[in-house]
Amino acid sequence: MARYRVGLETRERILDATRRLVSELGVEGVTLKAITDEATVGAGSFYNLFDSKEAAIFEVVHEAIEAVDPDPAGAGTDTLDELVDAFVAFITDAGPIARIYLQLALGRGLTDEAIGARTLRSHRRRVERFADAWQREDPSLSEAQARALAETLLAGLTGLGITSLLDPDFDMRAHARRLLEQVDH
Repeated sequence: MARYRVGLETRERILDATRRLVSELGVEGVTLKAITDEATVGAGSFYNLFDSKEAAIFEVVHEAIEAVDPDPAGAGTDTLDELVDAFVAFITDAGPIARIYLQLALGRGLTDEAIGARTLRSHRRRVERFADAWQREDPSLSEAQARALAETLLAGLTGLGITSLLDPDFDMRAHARRLLEQVDH
């Protein structure tokens, strides 16, 4: 039991260190050595828990996304409005972490097969959730129609997210609301 607790504590120290470092330095500035030094753990302890620094970074991103998830249990109770609000909250409230996610997804996801596959899985899960919410709100939609609407909405939200991260005066929430209305009609 004590060994398990120590492992959990070590994992949390690594994630805390990763969170701080990526917020301060960005993806390119973070090294495995910086993470292990900040967390005061050895590289062996790190590799017992994570495959790579990117895996630790993705875990930090995953936690930030879960923090705003309207239906973390996956019970299928979330609405389109809640999903859009969660997307906006992730981008606007978790700014540095959202920026890191987009850097990894858009930059390294195109050149690193493992990161690309992980990003694509995440995107597909998001599409499924948006499409499911759309079908619950409008049962007349076919699965293909709901999926197409979800893909279109997520593409627009991603573009708005990029703009929001580049322009601190950009009102992503207002634009996201208008986008949802446009795509829904």
